[in-house]
Order: sequence, then C-alpha cells, then structure tokens
Amino acid sequence: MDFALSEEAQAIFDMARDFGQAEIAPHAQAWERAGTIPKALWPKLAELGFGGLYVSEDKGGSGLSRLEATLVFEALSMACPSVAAFLSIHNMCAKMIDLYGSDDLQERFLPRALAMDCVLSYCLTEPGSGSDAAALRTRAERTNTGFALTGTKAFISGGGYSDAYIVMCRTGGDGPRGISAVIVEDGTPGLSFGGLEDKMGWRSQPTRQVQLDACAIPAANLLGEEGQGFRYAMAGLDGGRLNIAACSLGAAQAGLNATLGYMAERRAFGQPIDQFQALQFRLADMEIEMEAARVFLRQAAWKLDTGAPDATKACAMAKKFVTETGSRVVDQCLQLHGGYGYLADYGIEKLVRDLRVHQILEGTNEIMRLIVARHMLASRV
Repeated sequence: MDFALSEEAQAIFDMARDFGQAEIAPHAQAWERAGTIPKALWPKLAELGFGGLYVSEDKGGSGLSRLEATLVFEALSMACPSVAAFLSIHNMCAKMIDLYGSDDLQERFLPRALAMDCVLSYCLTEPGSGSDAAALRTRAERTNTGFALTGTKAFISGGGYSDAYIVMCRTGGDGPRGISAVIVEDGTPGLSFGGLEDKMGWRSQPTRQVQLDACAIPAANLLGEEGQGFRYAMAGLDGGRLNIAACSLGAAQAGLNATLGYMAERRAFGQPIDQFQALQFRLADMEIEMEAARVFLRQAAWKLDTGAPDATKACAMAKKFVTETGSRVVDQCLQLHGGYGYLADYGIEKLVRDLRVHQILEGTNEIMRLIVARHMLASRV
C-alpha cells in the first residue's frame, strides 16, 4: 500500500498552491469586504485546466481523478476557502453537462464553461427543502417550446453573478422520480434574484435567492432525461463532499502554518510562546488531527475513483470528520493568537467564519451520520 502522491499529483497540488498564493491570497480580504470575486480571476484558473477538472479529456477537460481534484481544492483553500468552494460548484455543474448533456447542450455550454467565460451555479435547495431535497416545489410546466419554470431557490452561490444555472425542478409527480434538471441562462425573462445574503462566512461569494417566474426554458435546455434530475443531483454529491472536506483541510493547514509563525514571534514571560510545553501539546494535537483527516480524505477519494462498494459511506464519513476537524483546528489557531486572532488583519477569524458552513452544505453532518448508519445496518450479518 503506497500512501505517497504520484509526481503528477504533487505537481498538480504545487501548481494550485502557487497560483492561490500569487493570485488569490493577497486579495482575499478585499474580495470579502467587496462581497464578490472579480470575474477576471476565472479565466486565469481556466488556463490551468481548473474550469473542467474532471470533465473528460476528449471534451476538452482535464480528466483528473477525484483524488487529484481534492488536491486542487485543498491547495486553493490555503489561499481562500470561499473562492475554492465556488470553483468546486462550477466544476460539479460542468461535470453534469459532460455526463448527461445532449450533444447540442455540450456544444453550447461546455467550451465556455471550460474557459470559464460561462460561470455555472447549482440550484437545488429551496426555502422549504434543504436536507429533504426531494420535496422541492419548483415546477416546470410543459409548453409548446419547452418549459415554463416557476419557483424559488435558496442559498445559491453565484445567484445574480453566474452566467447559467443548473436548476432542479419538478416536471412530474411528488418524490424524486418527478424531478428533472434544466439549464437557465442569465438574462432569461422571468429570472430574477433576491437581495445579497449577509452571511457569516463565504462573504466573497455572492449568495442570493434565485427566483423563477414562468421562465421560458427551451426543450433543448433539459439536462439528460426527464425525471432523472434527482439521480443526477445525488450522483454529484459524493465528489462534492470530498471537495468541501478538502477546502476545510487546506484552510485549516493555512491557519496552522500561520499560527506556527505567530507563536515563534510572540513572546511572553521572557520567551517565545511556542516554547511553553502546554502550547506545544496543543500544536501536536492539531497536527495529529490534520494528518488523520488528510489520510481519511484521500482514502475516501481513492474509493470513489476505484468504484469501491462503500464509496458513498466513505465520502460521508470523510466529509463529517474532515470538516469538523478543520473547524476545531482553526478555532484553536484563533485561541493561540489570543486577541490578535480576533482581528481581521491576521486572517484567522475569517477562516473560522468560512469553515463553519462546511458542516452544513453538501449534506449536513447529521445527514452524513445517517448515511453511515444506514450503510452499517444494511451490511450487518
């Protein structure tokens, strides 16, 4: 059993880390204050192949494994987890078009998505359906030319910012089999957005409700088969859970690195505070937790890549464990910074705020426990 990254995988990580430190980290706090990410950033990421990380190579994508993709998000999150997580959403959408889109849909959207001239958002959650996603109420009524789409989506990263939205909607009866996926382009009549959400973290990501009032959607914008939207949505979640865990891991590592530097310089009682044994123990505990989280995440990614029968369970366990580890670590980093950790200038309080939502999205950590328990009960002898 080889736990080492391949030379290619290490190069992918290094490339993403270097880009993040040069192009994202110096601006992360300013973008947070502005409440947006400059669109000029995305084509630069696309030049590295990050606009279609796991889109197949024959369609112009990078064709990375899920393990390799987690390395990209881990590395970029060392600069800013909010930016990295937004890129993850775009990549999930691009992969859905790659897997399920018609030839026409792929020709119209994939090249622009890969170049990140077309930024994609994902619309599943509604004001009344979060964990119970199959209860969504956004409805697409058949018309002579396609669908009239009516409903409201909530907590949409990129709402009012992105160029196209993959929207889960009800084309049939109640339950998951009545759900389809359509692509709604920005500027479509009947598409509007709520006010900018005032969030605890991820503040550089513009987040709004997406409001659909009899939006005319051409039949050609149906993604895949009618009635299969919920299956498509669920199929992307294992990878999404790995990505958000990787974002927690990278951000927590950045926080730990900053804390080590701070403790070497901060003096108390005549010596640097990293010389106090009690604080050394806390550093050691964080390092142990981080290493455990990293191995857990990469094992889960390997299982997803190899089609292991327990891959979904592994992804749920890794998402729960790594996101909670990341939050604990950055909280300890803030504590070790003392009052300075509470100041925005040091960047630690931003990490605490950004990482908190990782335990909620891509399936809450309570749902992760439910998935694990169901797998355990189903496999008992």
